Amino acid sequence: MIYMIVIVLAGVCWIKPGPVYSEPSLSVSAEHAVLMDAESGRVLFEKDSYTPSLIASTTKILTAIIAIESGKMDEKVVVSDRAIRTEGSSIYLTEGEKIPLKDLVYGLMLRSGNDSAVAIAEHVGGSLEGFTYLMNEKAAWLGMESSNFENPHGLDGENHVSSAYDLALLMAYSMKNDTFREVTGSSSYKSENRTYSWQNKNKLLTMLYDHTTGGKTGFTKRAGRTLVSSAEKDGMELVAVTLNAPSDWNDHERMYEWGFDNFETYRLQEEGYREAHGQLYYFPKDIIFPLRESEKKNITASFEPNKTDPSYEGVRTYHLNNERVAESFVLDKRPSQPWFTSSLSFLKRMAGVGPWST
Repeated sequence: MIYMIVIVLAGVCWIKPGPVYSEPSLSVSAEHAVLMDAESGRVLFEKDSYTPSLIASTTKILTAIIAIESGKMDEKVVVSDRAIRTEGSSIYLTEGEKIPLKDLVYGLMLRSGNDSAVAIAEHVGGSLEGFTYLMNEKAAWLGMESSNFENPHGLDGENHVSSAYDLALLMAYSMKNDTFREVTGSSSYKSENRTYSWQNKNKLLTMLYDHTTGGKTGFTKRAGRTLVSSAEKDGMELVAVTLNAPSDWNDHERMYEWGFDNFETYRLQEEGYREAHGQLYYFPKDIIFPLRESEKKNITASFEPNKTDPSYEGVRTYHLNNERVAESFVLDKRPSQPWFTSSLSFLKRMAGVGPWST
């Protein structure tokens, strides 16, 4: 039922990534990279972004959003021996310590605590293994087709992988959650269990790039430097991901500046009533899409009436250079309450978590 509600709220429009640009003037040090518009999911730039790769602590974005969505943020977590013995970066939890899940999420995202990741997993998932199952279920629901998770922290595993594109999908989704935005966008946080504050390791946010809204760093010897970040300027929010990037801070700044300089948000559809052929229709959501100036004249729209389901009138489809980039339900009137439909498969396609036939 929870997933159904999410699909209904998010699924009144579906947007497909539009044409991708491999810009000769834009180079990055990363082995894998992607720049995505957070609202629409359009990929603006990519470099081998669909290949499964080691991702290190960027894994913790998924751990954090699952913890936040669990509804347990105010609960106290009893830290286990297994958690404190986790190798790698740490927030120095002690066995038996009782600490709010909220504090653990801050310690996870700001200080990259592997001990915090295990404590979260055991509390939310019942066990490390149970939480890993939740991670893979969530990843599959989000359409992260090149991902497989074996742990909540990102230490190298035999098959613990994701792709730059999948991580961008995850970050764009997570940034729509207000609590996640607050956590990842914080420069510091002080737990009542500590006498000092945790400082955010994301230098893009704290030092380097004023438009940064969040992100997560990562590093292992095998994965190299990994970084997921988000930035907003003039009403456009972009997500950047680099994997195995010796110069990741510069890569992200360069991608953001290129994206903000070359694209602007364009309103394909405005929520409200529209008249067509003497009949009044209701469009249930704004659709915002990033376009180059030269692309605006190439956007077209078409309408397909619905003759089988009385809950909606049809579907409006938007094309860029004859490629379908967005679709929206069309209703006969504004819903008086949250709008449900019997067609779950259609809703899932609209939300981008179900297949479209070709």
